[in-house]
Amino acid sequence: MNDATHVEIDDGIAWITMDDGKVNALSSSMIEDIERALDAAEKAGAVTVLRGREGIFSAGFDLPTFDRGHEAGVAMVTAGARLIARLLAFPYPVLTVCTGHAYPMGAFLMLSADVRFGVTGPWRIGMNEVAIGMTVPKFAIELARHRLTADGFARIASAAMFAPEEALRLGYLDRVVSVDELADCVRDEATRLRALDMPSYVATKARINERALAAIHHAIEDEIESPVTH
Repeated sequence: MNDATHVEIDDGIAWITMDDGKVNALSSSMIEDIERALDAAEKAGAVTVLRGREGIFSAGFDLPTFDRGHEAGVAMVTAGARLIARLLAFPYPVLTVCTGHAYPMGAFLMLSADVRFGVTGPWRIGMNEVAIGMTVPKFAIELARHRLTADGFARIASAAMFAPEEALRLGYLDRVVSVDELADCVRDEATRLRALDMPSYVATKARINERALAAIHHAIEDEIESPVTH
């Protein structure tokens, strides 16, 4: 893994941190690094926590990659979609910790987790593709349909972005806590999840996500030639 993605496994919990020193843009390289970190977490049988750096979870896909041409854009978006599918099917609990702003692909990562924490602050969370002239991809529509409330889903076309408390109401987050509470709350929840009967958890998670996963896999194949997100 490169210096932008770190994984530490401690007492059955895999802590994966995205920190490129900037906005955690999800380039093909960073997505590959997250995949490798997930490999390590899965091999260890660990509850997995995916978190950003202070002030930013992720600003979404790496925009300069699209400037490199159609093939590069397709490869990056497809890799991102497949990462989402992997998280939905991951055989251990996954928590995301939104440490600040989360723009589209960052929001997608959160929506693919089993438990989603956010921190209070002047942050913006959501799916704003339409505001910059892009169509929301089908895989993201299916993910949003699966996770967001009806009100949250209805706001996608208007490219609205939300403060953490509103993102909680709309389904992007499960809990919003202060920065002082965050570390303890996340560790407590990861420890609680680790104590569950894991075969039962995995089987139940598979049933919950089955329809969404089927729709997302179909969307990936259907839209593989059309990189329309950021």
